[in-house]
Amino acid sequence: MNFFNTFRARLLIILAILLVATLGVQLYISVNNRRENIRLRELQEDALVAGITLGFNSMQSTDRLMDLVKRDGQSYFDEQTTERIKDIIVINNKWQVTDTLNSGDYLPNEAENGEIQYRQLSELTDLPPLNKGSRLGEDLARFPNAYTVSTDETDGEAHAIPIETSLGRWYVIVILKTDKKNIIQKASQPLIYTLLILLFSTAITFLLVWRFTRPIADLSEAARRVAAGDLSYRVRDAGQRTDEVGQLAAQFNEMTAELEKTRHLEAQLQQAEKSAVVGRLASAIAHEIRNPLNYINLTLDHLRAKFAPQENGRREDFEKLTAQLKTEVGRINNQISDFLRYSRPLKLHLQPIDARRTVEDSLRMVEPQAEDQNITISVVERENVPRISGDAEVLRSVFSNLFINAVQAMGTDGGKLNVTISPDGDSVVIEIADTGSGIPAENLDKIFEPYFSTKETGTGLGLAIVKKIVDDHNGTIDVESHLNEGTKFTVKLPKVI
Repeated sequence: MNFFNTFRARLLIILAILLVATLGVQLYISVNNRRENIRLRELQEDALVAGITLGFNSMQSTDRLMDLVKRDGQSYFDEQTTERIKDIIVINNKWQVTDTLNSGDYLPNEAENGEIQYRQLSELTDLPPLNKGSRLGEDLARFPNAYTVSTDETDGEAHAIPIETSLGRWYVIVILKTDKKNIIQKASQPLIYTLLILLFSTAITFLLVWRFTRPIADLSEAARRVAAGDLSYRVRDAGQRTDEVGQLAAQFNEMTAELEKTRHLEAQLQQAEKSAVVGRLASAIAHEIRNPLNYINLTLDHLRAKFAPQENGRREDFEKLTAQLKTEVGRINNQISDFLRYSRPLKLHLQPIDARRTVEDSLRMVEPQAEDQNITISVVERENVPRISGDAEVLRSVFSNLFINAVQAMGTDGGKLNVTISPDGDSVVIEIADTGSGIPAENLDKIFEPYFSTKETGTGLGLAIVKKIVDDHNGTIDVESHLNEGTKFTVKLPKVI
């Protein structure tokens, strides 16, 4: 078997694809995040440089920072830089706030006496944490935000840049904005992609497990059904898979098919052995019993002819008793004939015959009894009924047996016996329906078995012989029956080709 058609190969390929996809997505996310971090860092550096430049220009000019930003021709403070800089604060050598970009409350103001009042750096307690303050040395203690810890509520980071002037050391504090939401989103993005890949991989795994275990469950159910004796059960969809499981299911179906054939052959062999036993038994009965029966029958005729009493009363009793004896002898003889007829192979003389004529010849045997029991007989022949291929004498015994059973089933209360003859493709169908007592449902599967009979005086071979004759004619016989409603036998025989 081609390795790539196996379940193992497909599983390995799918797992390899999932692994490559996972690593590829992780690599893409990592590279993309690295590029984004570099871009953000460059933007931060550009904004920081712009803030330092603007603060330095403010120290050399009498204009305020806001005025410098609005001045035409400046190129270091554009819209993108404005979005990233939250504020710029200029601190003089006396640790006073001399200028600010956005915080108007920090600007110097003139008192009533005309003196300029400055805000001290130590008063700016709402500044964000100072970034890399250790580089400031002893001056770090002057900054109120030197040891501030960043929290979820903190929005921004402060950078303090010392600038040496002729008046001493000044500081430009640049406060950059930090987008917490964007940072959290960037940090959680790899986790989200990883979770999606994990969910996808789990779904694929469940699909593979279900696809692998479903045929195994079908095989388990099939094994249970076969172990229970149902050899006709087959694994579903066995031919739709080309992997190991599909081949196992196909081989299982082949095995059960062979077991079913073996069982059928064993049943035929048992039936053949049973028929052989019956044949030997029938031959023995015919040899050992028929000779004494013939002697008894001849002796009864001799007694009736030579030793009949002269008195009328005794003569009638004598005739009655001897007639009953001859009847019983004849019944035993008929039973022996049934044994012989069932056990010996039939020698059929097949020829084209008229189905209706054969049926009517058989009906003559039951017409007197049907008339006594008030039974109405009807024969209906459809149009264009072809002739059938069969042995007329043998088929008469089939229909006679079915007609006798029908009349006996209706009893003395009367009824209807309907015979319908119709064409059906390559066959002719003869339906025999009566309105008798019907056959119990539990007996319908047994009525064609030899020696099964519901009659006290029956041998159980009548319908078995009927079925054997129909089978030998390459025909079929079926039965439908409902208690207290009636029974219908359907005999299908091949037409003459």
